[in-house]
Amino acid sequence: MTLETFFERFDQFADAPDSVAKIRALVLQLAVQGKLIEQIPTDEPADKLVELIRKNKRRLISERTIGRQNSDPVRYVVPPFTIPESWVWTSLGEVGDWGSGSTPARGNHDFYDGGTTWLKSGELNDNQALAVSAETVTELALKTGSFRRNQPGDVLFAMYGATIGKVAILAEPAVTNQAVCGCTPSEGVSNRYLFNYLLSQRAAFHEASEGGAQPNLSKVKIVAFPFPLPPLAEQKRIVAKVDELMALCDQLEAQQQDRDARHAVLARAALARFSDAPTPANLQLLFHPSYAISPADLRKSILTLAVRGRLVPQDPNDEPAEALLESIGRERLAALKANRLGPIKPLQPVEEDEVAYDVRPGWTLARLIDLVMEFQTGPFGSSLHQSDYQVGGTPVINPASLKDGKIVPIEAMAISPHTLKRLAVFRLNEGDIVMARRGEMGRCAIVTNSEAGWLCGTGSLVLRMPTRLHAPFLAMLIGAPEAREYLGGASVGTTMQNLNQGILAKMPVGVPPVAEQRRIVAKVDQLMALVDELETQLAASKSTAANLLTAVVAELTSFPLCESVSNRWLYSIRGRRD
Repeated sequence: MTLETFFERFDQFADAPDSVAKIRALVLQLAVQGKLIEQIPTDEPADKLVELIRKNKRRLISERTIGRQNSDPVRYVVPPFTIPESWVWTSLGEVGDWGSGSTPARGNHDFYDGGTTWLKSGELNDNQALAVSAETVTELALKTGSFRRNQPGDVLFAMYGATIGKVAILAEPAVTNQAVCGCTPSEGVSNRYLFNYLLSQRAAFHEASEGGAQPNLSKVKIVAFPFPLPPLAEQKRIVAKVDELMALCDQLEAQQQDRDARHAVLARAALARFSDAPTPANLQLLFHPSYAISPADLRKSILTLAVRGRLVPQDPNDEPAEALLESIGRERLAALKANRLGPIKPLQPVEEDEVAYDVRPGWTLARLIDLVMEFQTGPFGSSLHQSDYQVGGTPVINPASLKDGKIVPIEAMAISPHTLKRLAVFRLNEGDIVMARRGEMGRCAIVTNSEAGWLCGTGSLVLRMPTRLHAPFLAMLIGAPEAREYLGGASVGTTMQNLNQGILAKMPVGVPPVAEQRRIVAKVDQLMALVDELETQLAASKSTAANLLTAVVAELTSFPLCESVSNRWLYSIRGRRD
């Protein structure tokens, strides 16, 4: 496949993640490997160009126009890829004069707000006409500091942190701080070709950087980095071809953005249609490879429709929700009289302005505390000691145990029978809802028969269920976007959110009749299963596009477009022939 055919077949790869970015990277890779254009035999070979560059550099050093550059003491380097026979491998230090800048003393106001542009690494954004900076420095700062005075046409390269490998071509005289290295390309080296090569090697520069939280790439390593040098005439043709193909990439990107904008309109219309009629058929309309609605957002939309009573039709024959609340009140009173639970302080009724949606026919507004028998928190950490834990013992449920609506035991969090007996009041019952008090607000799971008897841990909260309330509905209600937003805003703490039990008790909720609760949960389960299935199909489609793109890229980069190639490293880092 030719590169032209590749662009013609772009629609086949368009749904692959970062497709245009990968095409740009491919263009640069082919360019610096000599595979983007054909070589012309009449071009003067690059080895003669290297000799001219070295001769001119010696002259400039003797004239003290430039200084000598130190590099890694490596004598021989294995070339990273094959290049055409008319090219040569040299180093970045051989093809330009490199130097960094510095930061004037911040406390001296005479150093700043001058007439010279002073650039930092964050201002390099792979642009080819960089001018103007956030700060300028004075001539006094330049005279007293250590600066390389960069000129228009010089290439800048970021050496520190997340910006490593960012490049720019200057459009005006400027200096830089110590995190930027400037280069004046030697005569016979195109600054645009050098710019493209530096762009193509960004991953290699990151790999070569050193340091922890603030990695850096020293100037010594930069000047030692291998550089594939084509004949000057070919450099210019490569730059022209790269410009042509990058302009085509710009068009493809614009087409994608236009397509995405149109699809976003369609997606919003499809979402509105689903909201009005939440059927599986209308849900399928939302799944298009290019739609901006993610499966995660669809799941949130389904839950929002569910808790607002928009997912299933109301049945006037259902027992009203007020009867359910009265039943829960009677059950709680009976348990209180039998000393099976403690008293619960009554709360003010929910005002209509406390919820953002209208209550459906047969529904009622209540506070979360009105729907449960009681809240039960786990024992404080001081109640458990290292000696209480036992391998193979009874699991202790903490927030980390709650995953995807299920309870997963953690081997290290298990206690001995003696401790379980002492803390029996914290044991879980089948049908209880365990909720995380820390981290992700609203994460919860229903206790099944398998987990009954396990222990509620410090970071968890247990909601004891009344007889008639449908526990899956309450778990769904707690996990809905409206509840999570409320709980996230009501939580306290800085490094870790910690939900206040009293605030949770006050949470306003819409309560449907019990029969409708069951219909809602069944509908949610049906639609969520369909989302899972469609998400799998969508992922498979994107994977197919990505694999096709990868295969085509591999095909294009697996063979040279020129007749003869070379792996030779003509000059070592110290300028000696192999």
